[in-house]
Amino acid sequence: MSAREPLPPLWAAAARAPFQAHSPTSRSAAARADKGLSGRAKLAVLAAIAQAGEGGLTDEEGIRATGLAASTYRPRRVELVESGNVRDSGFTRKTLSGCAAVVWTTRP
Repeated sequence: MSAREPLPPLWAAAARAPFQAHSPTSRSAAARADKGLSGRAKLAVLAAIAQAGEGGLTDEEGIRATGLAASTYRPRRVELVESGNVRDSGFTRKTLSGCAAVVWTTRP
């Protein structure tokens, strides 16, 4: 998907920054974030998880796949989980250090 193509509805909704509906300043900050890194990073996370298919990605794998810092990747993945676009697959895989990590997938 190129940057110039319109986003499919799932992706467009996922790219919107969350905000507190009762707060004009929160809404304003979210609108600014939508134009910046947060929205692009969220799309990168969603794209990486979607491209992994049913096999999904752990956070560690997603960080490597996207090249994002962990402090950027994880909050965007959490936002995608909260918005319903990404889910816990019910499986785990071992990280490089041998710990079990949740495998994340997109919603079917």
